[in-house]
Order: sequence, then structure tokens, then C-alpha cells
Amino acid sequence: MTQINTSATAGRPATNRGAGFYLLQFIRVFVGVLFIFSGLIKANDPSGLAYKMEEFFEVWHMTFMSSYALVFSIVMIVFEIIAGVALLLGFAFRLFSFLLLLLMIFFTFLTAYAVFSGKIKECGCFGDCIPLTAMQSFTKDIILLVLVVILFAGRKHIRPLFRGTVNTILFSLSLIGSVLIQWVVLEHLPFVDCLPYKVGNNIWEKMQPPPGSTPDVYQTNYVLKNAVSGETKKISDKDYISSGIWKDTTWQLNGEPVTELIKKGNATPAIQDFKVSDYAGEDYTESLLKEPGYNFVFFLKDADNASSRNTERLRALIEKANKNNVGFFVLSANTQEQTERYLQKNKLVADHFVIDATVCKTAMRTNPGLMLIKAGTVLGKWSYNDYPKDFDLSGDKLKIKK
Repeated sequence: MTQINTSATAGRPATNRGAGFYLLQFIRVFVGVLFIFSGLIKANDPSGLAYKMEEFFEVWHMTFMSSYALVFSIVMIVFEIIAGVALLLGFAFRLFSFLLLLLMIFFTFLTAYAVFSGKIKECGCFGDCIPLTAMQSFTKDIILLVLVVILFAGRKHIRPLFRGTVNTILFSLSLIGSVLIQWVVLEHLPFVDCLPYKVGNNIWEKMQPPPGSTPDVYQTNYVLKNAVSGETKKISDKDYISSGIWKDTTWQLNGEPVTELIKKGNATPAIQDFKVSDYAGEDYTESLLKEPGYNFVFFLKDADNASSRNTERLRALIEKANKNNVGFFVLSANTQEQTERYLQKNKLVADHFVIDATVCKTAMRTNPGLMLIKAGTVLGKWSYNDYPKDFDLSGDKLKIKK
């Protein structure tokens, strides 16, 4: 005879539904949403994370890795997004809780290095849209590391949100979507431009200290040594004069004066290194940015690897710009020979100038890319896939035709 189990719990897993269980679920959702949020912000500009990686490689004297920075950036962003989705879905939770633990240990090491070495000011944890200092990033990673450790310890209590293939389908869609978003951005431009060269900003104004800001305060100190007693003391340059100690011949300067920062100001401009010059070194920055008319500015970061797509549109724009008294200038971070070789190859005839490579890749994420400015104000930005077909100039109004 078949024996029937009449226990009230028959057929159901014995799951602890106490406060600890619900706390674990809250942490799972919180960390999952945070990783998705962090990944999506960086997916808006994967090149930005790649440049930050290059900064770490340079500090660590591993510049041979810089050519792989963009690949690492894309993979890391994809992993952040799908790991966050996996936490929410409970998909392969044991695997992803372990991988996230390894990732957080790595992230915490990076931000700790940035804080204690002082060589990296920002870690790019939330991209350029939400800039965090190295200390803020380190604090965030310490908290996240603790939360991920809790998730890893309680991994056996997490069950899949959906049964069957639903979880797999949702996870797969997140994987495809995270790759697709980055592909679109890299082929065009970020969906949201969080950099100081975004449309609507005036470059010249962003080069000036913010209104109402205060500059850094420095103080020069002398180290004096008493020729009789051997005593040493430090004294500021102002006190050195006002106290009259300079008249006392027993006190002599000991070493060179040292200038120290005693109060940090907030007068750092958003744009610091934008400088346009010709190959002889003559500066044209102010004349370009204060020119009252319209100017197309073509940014060429790496001439040897720059795209040649849609250059027929550029040639048409240059021809029409010349006829309508609209400027067209090439700002290149390359040697004169490299720049001219690129222009000749693509049959582009335009005045070309020199710009810093870092400024070039900050102002324009694609290589190359086009910007329209008027009196220093950015009116439009286009990747090599999206150059305007034409423009109309009526009076003092220029209208772009896409």
C-alpha cells in the first residue's frame, strides 16, 4: 500500500522566510540594479572608459596594453550589465555571485591604488556623466564589496525568478542589447554628451574659471638654521620680511624655498588644454573661438587609422563653405606629414592646424568627426557616419541638411 505524506510542508522547499532572507533579496535587487545602471552609463560612452584604462596602463608602464583598451572596455561594460541582470533574475546565481566577487576585489584594488598613489584623480566608475573622485569611488567599492560578499555567502538561498527558458531568453536579450548599444555609440556618438564640448556649450567660456570661483592659495616657506644653536625652523616668506629675522645674521637660509598649496580653490576651468596652433607653433585658439561667423571643425585624432567613410560629403561641405564664407578647419593630433597624407588620400582641401591628442578625443569621440561652431559655441557634432549632406545659409542663420 502506498503511504501518503500528510505533512503540511510536503512538496514545498523548506525555505527560511525570516528577516535575513528578505534582507538578502533586497541586497540582490539593489546590487543588480546598481550594476545595470553603472553599465548603461558607461555603455553611453565606451571610449571614455577605454581612455581611462589607457591612463592606468600608462601609470603602470603597460602601454603595450593600450591598443586593447577599447576591447576591455566593451567586455567590462557588457559584463556589468549582464551580471546585474543575472542577479535580478537569479540566473546562474552561484556562478555570477563568484564572478562579481572577483570583479569587486579587482575594482576595489584599482580605486585603492588611485586613492593612495594619488596618480589617478577619477576612476570612471560611472563614466563622465556622474564623475566621482578617487575617494568616492573607493568608498563605493568598499560598500559594494561587502554587499557582494553577503550575496556570495547566501548564494544557495537565491532561486531563479522565472522557470524554464524565460530566464535564459531575458538574459540573452540583455547580452545582445548591451553589445548593440555600444556598437551604435561607437559608430555614431554618445546618446548623451556629458563632456564640456557638448552641443550648446561655449568652448571659450568653458576655458575660463567658473564665475565666483576662488583660485588655489600657495605659500612659500623658508627653512632657517641658527648658526649658533643649530636650531632650524620654517617661516613663510611674508613673516620672513615682516618679522625682521632676515636682519639677524645668526639665522641663515637652509636649502631652497618651498612653495606649498595651503588652500585648494575651485577655479579650475572645465576645459584646460584646448589650444589650436599651426605647425610653426603660432597660436590661433582665440581667433578661431571668437570668430563671429560659422565654422566647421574637423577633428582628426589618428590619421593613419581614421575612417574614410562619407568623405564625399565632406568635399561637398568644403566646396559650399568656401562659396558662402563659412570656415572649414582641420584640427589634427598628428604630424603635418600624416595629416596631409590623409587629406590628399581623401581629396580634402582645407586649412589644417595642430591640437593635443587628449583634447581631440575628448572633443570628438569618433575618429574622425565634425563639429559646427559659431563664436565658440558648439552647434552640432557628427561622427564619420553622419556628416551633413548639405547646409543652407540664409542671412546669419545656417541650417543643416541631414
